[in-house]
Amino acid sequence: MGDLILRVLEDRLSGGVEPLYLPRLNRALFVVEGAVAVETMTSYSHHENGSAWVGDAEAALFAGRNGARLLRWELVLATSKDDGKLRAAPSCTSEPKLSAEVALPDEFGWLMRCDTVGFPKGGIAYTHVHQGPGIRVCLDGEIRIETEGAPHRYGPGDAWFESGLMPVLAPTSEDAETSFVRCFVLPRGCKGRSSIRYVRPEDATKPKSQRYRILAERFIELPTT
Repeated sequence: MGDLILRVLEDRLSGGVEPLYLPRLNRALFVVEGAVAVETMTSYSHHENGSAWVGDAEAALFAGRNGARLLRWELVLATSKDDGKLRAAPSCTSEPKLSAEVALPDEFGWLMRCDTVGFPKGGIAYTHVHQGPGIRVCLDGEIRIETEGAPHRYGPGDAWFESGLMPVLAPTSEDAETSFVRCFVLPRGCKGRSSIRYVRPEDATKPKSQRYRILAERFIELPTT
């Protein structure tokens, strides 16, 4: 299905204030700093920095005593008039970081995943594709994304989109360890496993320096109205 937008925003929540309410949407939350509790009609979970939540329900967010800084990805219809900003929460702020159109064929069932990828100094992800589109945000270090004949560098806080279809070569900083957090939409057959596919057969057998950690994932239904 086309006409969908994947977007990511950065939210800053103050501690010790009323909860923040989010409408029903397919979304992922990643805690960059602080802590937050996520309450829905059927669940309650606590998340410290470095952890994630994926769901589609209306949710109330309760920031910890010292507040929280979150990354919030949402999958919405391209016709949506809501840009995702937290206007109804005066004690909180939100900054749109990136949005991108995505096309998800109807013949697949889909899941939403939030994971992290880490590299040692000088690590590299050899030329590869993925099974679905996603938006990444650099947490530490620096990564160079070479795709479609153009290189781009990203440092802490920078976001970029990968369609999954176009081959990507990704060398990282020689001076520091590098990591990024990612939310992407994948066929349900990828549940619990890596979606990466190497373009060159010789790269598939080389030792890999990157370290993956799936933080949360959930089967989703695509929005239609």
